[in-house]
Amino acid sequence: MEAGLEFEPAGAARKVVLGILSGLDERQLVPGQRLAETELALRYDVGRNAVREAMQHLSVRGIIELEANRSPSIRKLDLAESMEVLDVAEAMTALAARTAAGRYEERLHGKLLREVLQRLDVAAAEREEGAFNAARRQFYRALLRIGDNRELRRLFPSVGMHIIHVQYSASDLQQVRHRDYADMAAAIMKKDAGPAEERARRHVDNVRTAIADWHARRSNRVMGRR
Repeated sequence: MEAGLEFEPAGAARKVVLGILSGLDERQLVPGQRLAETELALRYDVGRNAVREAMQHLSVRGIIELEANRSPSIRKLDLAESMEVLDVAEAMTALAARTAAGRYEERLHGKLLREVLQRLDVAAAEREEGAFNAARRQFYRALLRIGDNRELRRLFPSVGMHIIHVQYSASDLQQVRHRDYADMAAAIMKKDAGPAEERARRHVDNVRTAIADWHARRSNRVMGRR
């Protein structure tokens, strides 16, 4: 089993979840978009109960917003919400990196981590956004698998980082992620827990700065049109 697939529900609901994640990665779905239950059932050839189960799962993961008497929608974050997600993500990512470094064994984990880094390299070189997002998820799944902290594995998917990556997918941010993941992996493979944690925190801070700059540029463009 691929590391991390335990995060997804089983059966037909899993088909919907993975389809929506793929749609977000490929920009076929975007933040703010509403999702009609009947359309999803037809698209993925599943029953409506499976769609409802998938929506509940994606809501827990911070990807879908559920509202009474309205269709669910892809979550869309403002700047303040984005920073709140990143505050939590910093602590979680730091713990994941530190734990992975503490339990890393080349014999057991070297092949897994190097394969994920290779996927990131290829996707970044080819500027394949969907492939890079898929490799990014595999990178974190690898860290969680190496660290083998069951509670962290349970909580990590609920942080809401997937929607952060979908909403802020500029090429400069992809470069930041690619570089930082390589730095984190290098510390983990050296079993340097302190540097691994520091590089994880620095990574989230780099993302935080890039997102703040993105919002500032957007605000300036809006002001310039007035």
